[in-house]
Amino acid sequence: MNSTNNNQDTEKTKETQAAASEETMVSVQDYTGEGYALPYGKETDKIADDHLAQIEEAALNFFKEKYKTDVTVHNVVGAKDGATVFVESKGEPHFYTYAVVPIDELEKKVMTEKIWADEFQVENAIKGGLYHMIFNEEFKKLDNYLESVAADGQVTGKTKEALQNVGGQGFMAPYYFISMTDEELAIKPVYDLFINNPDESVKNLRNAYDETQFNPENFFINIQYFMADEESEPNKEIFNGIVKELEEMTSIPNGSYSVFLNDNFIDKKSADGTKDNSLEQSFPDYIIKD
Repeated sequence: MNSTNNNQDTEKTKETQAAASEETMVSVQDYTGEGYALPYGKETDKIADDHLAQIEEAALNFFKEKYKTDVTVHNVVGAKDGATVFVESKGEPHFYTYAVVPIDELEKKVMTEKIWADEFQVENAIKGGLYHMIFNEEFKKLDNYLESVAADGQVTGKTKEALQNVGGQGFMAPYYFISMTDEELAIKPVYDLFINNPDESVKNLRNAYDETQFNPENFFINIQYFMADEESEPNKEIFNGIVKELEEMTSIPNGSYSVFLNDNFIDKKSADGTKDNSLEQSFPDYIIKD
């Protein structure tokens, strides 16, 4: 084949990729997780659908036994060799996470007895929920501020359904989520106390927190807004205002803050809204509170 045809083929591929990605974009206000897909998940998705009750029961038991937490199963999505089960904790600490049930495609069999989860991911999800719980006052200030930014209708966040159905990233709210590295040690004694006694009082959990171990470089509050209007590009003035106000705020939780302002659209397959036109203040220029 000559190079001209090769080039034409490359251009065609680019065009189809662009068209495909545009087709997967939906307005963030309409996005509930519908259309979310994981690689090589088509067949396992069908098999999981036929065994939903079994999968759900396995997930409820797994989180209760291993993490002392009652959860609600919101969604099951087929993936390579298994199904990903998205769950939300009941009550506090509040968090979203997921587990995986292996599936044998040839036998069309779900292996619920082999259910597993990424321990680091689940532990961090619970730790994020514990953070929000023991620093309730500080987070209330942050929550009130973030809600006030969206109150005038120019920007918005993810829907509650999207967080429930395809969130899975720990403590999540419409405008932000919490994440941390495995070197975040200040919360570890709180986590240990909670796992040993899930009914421990908030006061005792707060007292277990080891402030001497806290380093803002290990704890992240990731803020993400979307433009509310489908026609609007990310607005620099709004973005700069949020960054400036966060920099000046006191008595919000300590940590490294990143801020993203996206246009109105989210990729329904990946639940991600960041694109080339997104405005961002993040690594290495976090807003640091300590």
